[in-house]
Amino acid sequence: MAQIQRDRSFEKRLIGVVVPVGALRSDKSIGVGEFPDLVEFADLCVSMGVGLIQLLPVNDTGYQCPPYFALTAFALHPLYLRIGDLPELKGPGSGEFIRRLEAMRKEFEQEVRYPFERIIRAKIDILRRIYAANRETIGKKAGDEGPLGRWIQENPWVKEFAVYRRLKEANGEKSWKEWSSHRKISLPASPDRLPPEIETLWNDETLRQEHIFWVWVQEALDSQFREAAAAVTRAGILLEGDLPILMNEDCCDAWAHPQYFHDDLSAGAPPDMYSPDGQNWGFPIYDWDALAKEDYAWWRRRLQVAEKYYRAYRIDHVLGFFRIWSTSRRETSSALGRFVPYVPVKYQDLKALGYDKGRIHWMSRSHIPTGEVWDFLRANWGGPFREEDIAAEAERLFSMALDRIGKEELWLFKDSIAGEKDIEVLDLHPASRACLIHAWHNRLLLEYEKGLFSPVWYYRFSRAYASLSDGERQALEELLDNRKRASERIWEAQGKRLLSVLVASSSMLPCAEDLGVVPDCVPRVLTKLKIMGLRVVRWFRDWDREGQPYIPFEEYPELSVCTPAVHDSSTLREWWEQEADQEMFCSFIGVPSLPKVYNPGTAKLVLSKTAAAVSRFRVFQIQDLLHISPKWYAGDPASERINVPGTYNEFNWTYRLPGTIAEIGKDSVFIQGVRDLSAVQPVTKKKKK
Repeated sequence: MAQIQRDRSFEKRLIGVVVPVGALRSDKSIGVGEFPDLVEFADLCVSMGVGLIQLLPVNDTGYQCPPYFALTAFALHPLYLRIGDLPELKGPGSGEFIRRLEAMRKEFEQEVRYPFERIIRAKIDILRRIYAANRETIGKKAGDEGPLGRWIQENPWVKEFAVYRRLKEANGEKSWKEWSSHRKISLPASPDRLPPEIETLWNDETLRQEHIFWVWVQEALDSQFREAAAAVTRAGILLEGDLPILMNEDCCDAWAHPQYFHDDLSAGAPPDMYSPDGQNWGFPIYDWDALAKEDYAWWRRRLQVAEKYYRAYRIDHVLGFFRIWSTSRRETSSALGRFVPYVPVKYQDLKALGYDKGRIHWMSRSHIPTGEVWDFLRANWGGPFREEDIAAEAERLFSMALDRIGKEELWLFKDSIAGEKDIEVLDLHPASRACLIHAWHNRLLLEYEKGLFSPVWYYRFSRAYASLSDGERQALEELLDNRKRASERIWEAQGKRLLSVLVASSSMLPCAEDLGVVPDCVPRVLTKLKIMGLRVVRWFRDWDREGQPYIPFEEYPELSVCTPAVHDSSTLREWWEQEADQEMFCSFIGVPSLPKVYNPGTAKLVLSKTAAAVSRFRVFQIQDLLHISPKWYAGDPASERINVPGTYNEFNWTYRLPGTIAEIGKDSVFIQGVRDLSAVQPVTKKKKK
């Protein structure tokens, strides 16, 4: 394979800004940022000395707001289309549409955060009206020799997406798994061919107009985004996109190419201090062997499409290329997850340690003492109770969920219960369901296939582990350590192989989001492949040392991206006022003290210290930069967040700039403050005396 040539400007130190496209505001946008707004924003960045603009994902998510719930890896979101710039609005008869657009702009412009669903439904509605009025002209353009037809040939993914989008609308926007028909897709004759069922639908003339509507929308989005991205590049700014590694369960790719996914498993993250039961994202995990048979053509196409717009890209959850935390679809949380791949503990391994069938059963199945149920109900009833209430509820719990072991005061879950979802649907008191879920997690080993085990994340706190002798624990720990080391060798080989494919397939600069429980092999592979990792100041600490000190800025890797906050965290302002150990952080940055209430002076100091990190790229959320000026402070710091993980509401992902790009550009205090950051030199290591 030919060596990919990359722009040497990637090697420069840059100050960057992270902004969702939807957050941008201009005099032309309709309640939400649109792709052409990037041109005006790039001019603002030039005036500030900012050399990098990092975006959140811009894929079509349908009527779901979270940008990581894409309907496909390829299509762009109609939310970001500037409808007023469509060529169909340049001719006669478009006055009605222009008036409608202006009414929409007035309706949505005063919203502090953009009302996602109202806007996207209004945009789709007017797009359908414009399409209907221009159907004949657009249809001719979609012919083989027309400009839209040629675009289809250059973007073959749009055929299956148009078919999927039409079917999704026809089925009331339900997941493809709930469609009344066209659920099962056969494998195509070759990777370059459509699956036969999809090809038949695409070629159905009675459905052509509906399919071409979605094609027309995507071509318009592609045209506007490419033009905006080219303008950003001409301004001398590096545009960085965000490529989520995982795909939504309900997406065109999982529907049209089921062979690429293990749909029986759900991806997520293991338990940590922020999520005691882990994170279950609901996304299927990849079948890397199936993808390898086609030389990872699907992933290569993803990068080719992204490269039309970006010169750099963020690899979300890069750990997933090494190993992914996976949980059965029957579970709600990921407390009983496991890493895939993983070298399993086998039944024979446990027998070799002296465990018979009964003890292996004891370690891998949840055993619940009678008294524990009674104690849990009493402690978690949530209000006054009578003993007869507890007795009646306990009897219902035992009869509905558990089977007694002989005459012992010990119980097992019924065979009908295979996960938390089976517990949650039981008609029981909330305390009973909580008791059962707590008991469901209480095991040492997870038997995920017959005779194959992996350790439960909290196995050292299990009833089975407590029952082992010191010698048994030592022997078991040695076995698990052995499996972990063997698994890490597999993770390293897999991560290196998969990321090498990405690096070799595109001239874009890859930047990895390597947060979480990071195996030692990850930084080795990233360094070898010259992929920048991510360093979030508040989390980049020596967690094993007493006091868990911050890592000095002079010790940050040059091959890294440094940032004080990310889209899933609080802003710097909220962190400072509500989460930070202010005294400890002041000591870290070398100042005696700072005001307890965040202000522009604190913002300038903290941002300038961060800008001095050795990292090649120092990127800041637009909200954190705006705090340099007193003009842009919201009343409530929490209102400036992008997202609060684990919550689902109309607030998340709908952040808007507090003023238009033009208004912000007139704030000389803000402009000069950011320019000062771009001039900060990297801190150097102090010489040892």
